[in-house]
Amino acid sequence: MSRLYHNESGRVIPALCEELTRFRRARVILDLPATRSGAVLFVLARPHRTGDNPLYWSINGIRQEAIHAAPDLHYRWYERVVGTGDLRAGDNVVELWTGDSAMTGWSLALEIGGSPSRCALTDDGGTHWRADRLGYLNAVRGNYCVRIRLREGRDDPPPDMTWESADHPRARSLRDLLPNRARNGTDRYAQVRELSSWLASSWEHSGSGRATVYAPWDAETILAWGGSRRGHNGERPVAMCVHYAVAFVSACQVLRIPARCAVLMGTPNSFEGHFVAEVWFDEHRKWVMVDPNCDAILFRNGQPLSIPEIQEFGDGLEPYVEWGRGTRYQRTFSHIRDFIRTSLLRGVCFRHRSVWPRTDFLSHPEQSPPGHGSVSYCETDLVWTENDVEAGFGMFRYFAPPDYFTAPPDKDAYA
Repeated sequence: MSRLYHNESGRVIPALCEELTRFRRARVILDLPATRSGAVLFVLARPHRTGDNPLYWSINGIRQEAIHAAPDLHYRWYERVVGTGDLRAGDNVVELWTGDSAMTGWSLALEIGGSPSRCALTDDGGTHWRADRLGYLNAVRGNYCVRIRLREGRDDPPPDMTWESADHPRARSLRDLLPNRARNGTDRYAQVRELSSWLASSWEHSGSGRATVYAPWDAETILAWGGSRRGHNGERPVAMCVHYAVAFVSACQVLRIPARCAVLMGTPNSFEGHFVAEVWFDEHRKWVMVDPNCDAILFRNGQPLSIPEIQEFGDGLEPYVEWGRGTRYQRTFSHIRDFIRTSLLRGVCFRHRSVWPRTDFLSHPEQSPPGHGSVSYCETDLVWTENDVEAGFGMFRYFAPPDYFTAPPDKDAYA
């Protein structure tokens, strides 16, 4: 058993994070119970370069072994063991800095807003500290993404799913945009297929390597920004696999089709992820995987497959994929063809799964993350399978047994 301690929920906007120097140091205070078994520190950070560029850190004034940059130069979780003698009951102070005098060393992930900050920043090496005007532009309040998992205790149970109301005004507005064959259909599979193909044909997948402005989890805005390739401040939006699935799930919700978002990962802390949807089919008594980015559903012997069933096949998925008509449009883009060949058909992205426990993206947009998929997965809302806590996902707080993922939806939400 173990328990995660943190001040933030991982709602990171990569364009508004912190830059560290030898003068500009970050401080995080975490309230911990007494421990006899030690702990693991998790830091979400991005190096500017590799080689001569360590990230220095201390806990309670005790300097620890420096963190060295991974070769990919992206935001990722760096993990370090903390000895029991370096921790204490109550407030524990983690400080981070680099050896550069300019902002050319490391970026530290920052969640803007959220709960009252237990973080601070100094510009003079530690003489004066402030809890406001954080971030590299000295403009925001927030909490740095630094977490500690003690090898004692137990994480809280995961939350129940929260469903969208099909009667919400935003839901009715989205319904008017849906294809007639989906909106007026009575066969659930045909409706699902129509929605998936429609969305896969609606805009070009644009990830964080090709755009910088993240599209919000708002289906109508996703369709508008993705189709026009113009979003906030006139910039091209990030509208990627996340947004296909979010728009699909919202569309299903307004038609009273039970659907939720599934977040996939190959290797922990890697860029082998994907974001798909699951739809509940009463006749099959299971959640069926739908990929509305690639417009794919997998079948075996005429039966649509769930994510656990897909995981059983390992790297041999091609014989089981049924492509929709939207796949033709998606395959016109080389990066999607590469993803299908190297990840989806080989089962790489299906090795680990989690669910996003909310579907009320229209009625409660404030509950949606501002940049999921543009940094390494970091939102503490994600619910992973219970064995993942020991498989490299200890920076998250929710882990659930199989029946959490296989339970049917609350019928009252779709009455």
